[in-house]
Amino acid sequence: MIVVEKIKLSLADEWLPAIYAKKVRPTRTRSVHLDVPTRENVSEIQYTLLGIELKVGKRRFACPDLATARYMRVFARIGVSDFAIPYDITKISPLADELETAWHRAGILITELTRKDGDQTKKRARTKLIRTMRTEIEEAGAGAAMPEFNLETKQRKQ
Repeated sequence: MIVVEKIKLSLADEWLPAIYAKKVRPTRTRSVHLDVPTRENVSEIQYTLLGIELKVGKRRFACPDLATARYMRVFARIGVSDFAIPYDITKISPLADELETAWHRAGILITELTRKDGDQTKKRARTKLIRTMRTEIEEAGAGAAMPEFNLETKQRKQ
């Protein structure tokens, strides 16, 4: 679809899958699996007595901190069930900021580009945009469940 290509070109390095492929995947990561539907989802962060949870539909996922919940919410919205999270917790918050900004900018652009179109055309364009994002993130992959630690120690020399 032409609208999706225009958005992709105008965002360039700020395209959500590009941020994921260039800034998340090359680093040491761990993979996460969320059991979410493969479509656009409404997700929210909830503060409970037991900590922070990400609520997607009727499902809830426990999160260790707010930055991780914000990071995971971006992927839950798009409907990506397998993705990578940086192992270094100091990198999660800035990446969550970038990913959320990319998500909102794509939403603003799709609204601008389909302003004159009918409701069905707007919905189709948004669905195509989210499907394209999901496909590109899935192509980048989620990586291993746990990162490799190839460190040389006194007891274990390579």
